[in-house]
Amino acid sequence: MATLHPEADIGGSPHTGGEVLTARRTLSGWNAGVVYGAAILMSLFHLWVNTIGVMPEIRRNAVHFGFVLFLGYLLYPGSQKRIARPPGLNYGLAVLSCLTALYLVFFEDALHARNQVPNTADLIFAGIAIVLLLEITRRTSGLFIPVLAIVFLTYALYWGQFLSGLWNFPGVSLSRLLYRMYFAPDGIFGTVATVSSTFVFLFVLFGAFLIQSGAGEFMIKLALALLGGTVGGPAKMAVFASGLLGSVSGSAVANTVGSGSLTIPMMKRIGFSPTFSAAVEAAASTGGQLMPPIMGAGAFIMSQWTQISYLNIVAVSFIPAAIYFLSVAFFIHLRAKKQGIRPLKKSEIPKITDVLKEGWNFFIPIGALVGLLIYGFTPTFAASASIVGIVLSSWLNPHTRMGLKDILDALALGAKNMVTTGVILLCAGIVVGVVLLVGVGVTFSLLIADISGSSLLITVVLIAAASLILGMGLPVTASYIVLAVLAAPALTDLGVSRLAAHMLIFWYSQDANVTPPICLAAYSASGIAGSSPLRTGIESWKIAKGLYLIPLLFCYTPILFEGEVWRVLETVISATLGLLAFAIVFEGFHLTRLSRFPRLLFALAAFLLLWPDIVFHIAGLALFVVLSGIQKFGSVKDIAP
Repeated sequence: MATLHPEADIGGSPHTGGEVLTARRTLSGWNAGVVYGAAILMSLFHLWVNTIGVMPEIRRNAVHFGFVLFLGYLLYPGSQKRIARPPGLNYGLAVLSCLTALYLVFFEDALHARNQVPNTADLIFAGIAIVLLLEITRRTSGLFIPVLAIVFLTYALYWGQFLSGLWNFPGVSLSRLLYRMYFAPDGIFGTVATVSSTFVFLFVLFGAFLIQSGAGEFMIKLALALLGGTVGGPAKMAVFASGLLGSVSGSAVANTVGSGSLTIPMMKRIGFSPTFSAAVEAAASTGGQLMPPIMGAGAFIMSQWTQISYLNIVAVSFIPAAIYFLSVAFFIHLRAKKQGIRPLKKSEIPKITDVLKEGWNFFIPIGALVGLLIYGFTPTFAASASIVGIVLSSWLNPHTRMGLKDILDALALGAKNMVTTGVILLCAGIVVGVVLLVGVGVTFSLLIADISGSSLLITVVLIAAASLILGMGLPVTASYIVLAVLAAPALTDLGVSRLAAHMLIFWYSQDANVTPPICLAAYSASGIAGSSPLRTGIESWKIAKGLYLIPLLFCYTPILFEGEVWRVLETVISATLGLLAFAIVFEGFHLTRLSRFPRLLFALAAFLLLWPDIVFHIAGLALFVVLSGIQKFGSVKDIAP
């Protein structure tokens, strides 16, 4: 059985904890000790400030900024040529990052005493903070995000005045822009930074403790024990394991690499092609961020912006996420049946009793987390208490006991895994701050309304297209933030509820993981499988069809429990059958192989089952049953024209 190594990405290998592929330095000696110590301090600070500590929000976010950038400059090189060890310049940048954070902590009161009038030192430190943030974002996430931030900054500062019509903006002074980005509650240290320093950090730390305690390996073994004996078992295991791991890791790429190293070779061994094996893992891993109780950073930001409780978001997300994973499993089952792939041998499948004996205690902290959220505790308290619960419950099982070294390693791992996500969120704060400053969100919404002609379907299509384009350069969380600011008002103006609008954008922000030409999850999986990256991307795009179709239900049906319960159940049943019909169409197989005409009829059944009207659902169900009956008892030729 393969073993997950949570620290495997700390060398010069690609790092995947933050949704993007980047290269970390190989650290040793005192350099590694500095990072290890700083990472532990970062985790301890966040645990303190989110539980018993008292600190003003903007100052807490500034300290968060200092820790994230300090670790970022030591872990991520300015270029691949300097990956060996952090030279003196990077230590200088790391320390300077801390100084810009401490300046705000110690001199914010002086600014208030001057009636919010910044002096020269305020503006210098504000400018340095922005430059440092843009540079570390380039190192950790590539050029797209910092360039996007620069475009927004220069729009507000200069070139917006040369545009006409809706996009014209007269501009603001440099001092006002720096003040808004550094001192105001809607800049770098504003709402997005608050989400990063509270909910996101603690849930990343929760995931690190679970992984360090051995939960990742347990989840994969559990999936293998439950599904290994079914048709296409290893592939279905990938779906199940990815749902569990993805909910903990919050990253499709990390999920792909973590579980794919085991599931992809196993899928290939039983007969699936390398391309299909990699595509299944990518599609399943992408769904990990949609699966409660931890849905990646975007869910926390959604809760903060919409003022909808995180518990409510988690509760209504479970059924759509389950339907998505079922839709992926449909492709697996049909492909396995079509190719005659047999289940794994019994000798290759661990006994469920043995697996549970090794890791039954992992259910305690996860159950505690869910229970505390349901009972009404804040997500920060629930996560903090559950972290303690992981350590305590580990001592109930001799296989998983965590000692002091394990606890320190988990604290360090959580902080390191937070660096890239934290940098992305802090830099996204620049974009959000400028949008709020100049009113671009209103302009963008008016533009969408003008193009769509007040058509909800066209509006959704435009948002899906925008999410795909943004996703080519932005990680999932950043893509959600930008679209939520720009496009959510266009949906709510058309009568879509705030919850449905943000859920739709959150789902569509995931599509870049599996949609060519740039699909990081699919590319990561292809590297493990040895398949063509482009072909893997196309195949994963096909398998992940539910990612595009299910969000439409948010706007047109009560699937998010925004209606009567019987209508929710009816929608769930018809949508599940509709996605099965879609999989049948793409695979050309149900109970037997299908010729063109039966596939067209199944396509019609899928359309009827997914159309938001109960009469269409009844017609689609009847057609589906008739087609299945003909396949079961007659011949497909019987319905050929």
